[in-house]
Amino acid sequence: MEEALGKQLHRLDAQGQVGRTGVILGVVNNFHYQSLHETLKPLVIPFGAWDYAVRINPHNISETISYMQKTWETMVPGMPLNYRFLDDNIDQLYRKEQKLGQIIQYFTILAIFIACLGLFGLASFTTQTRTKEIGVRKVLGATVPSLVLLLSKEFTRLVLMAFVIATPIAWWAMNRWLENFAYRIGIEWWIFALAGALALTIALLTVSSQAIKAALTNPADSLRYE
Repeated sequence: MEEALGKQLHRLDAQGQVGRTGVILGVVNNFHYQSLHETLKPLVIPFGAWDYAVRINPHNISETISYMQKTWETMVPGMPLNYRFLDDNIDQLYRKEQKLGQIIQYFTILAIFIACLGLFGLASFTTQTRTKEIGVRKVLGATVPSLVLLLSKEFTRLVLMAFVIATPIAWWAMNRWLENFAYRIGIEWWIFALAGALALTIALLTVSSQAIKAALTNPADSLRYE
């Protein structure tokens, strides 16, 4: 890259004619100045009299901006200082992804809440219909953990079936979304394993509350009318 130092750089106008020319004063390594949706493209950073790139201490932003404004006012009276932050520009590049992430987060929380309500209602109904069975098992010596495992087994099977169905769909959707990026990461298997573990944990916590309540019920109450 150092071979370009000191050489002339010609800029072509709309008609293909040589317009402005300049001397190459420095060369830097490739870096992303656009969204990761785009591939790296050639970039010319002009050295002008009105545009400056300033690196400031993030702990003293307000004091630094105030000092720069006062200095600018002494240099160019009557002309306001226009400035912007690099991180704000980067945020603008990914504003669409940020909004999409917020929407997905809201609907995910809503879906989990509705699913927990459904599981809670189904668990309540199941324990009520099996009240006498639970009472008989307790009389025969069944322990509370074994009864909780018995009542949770069916729901665990349903969650695992849902996980098997949802995993390939989620993998396909994530791959389609990542195809929009010129530079993208791979999808690791542990992401799906973690999601499945969290789903199973939430389901078991929801169901176990009703299962434990039913298992702790006095068997005499459930068998009173038998």
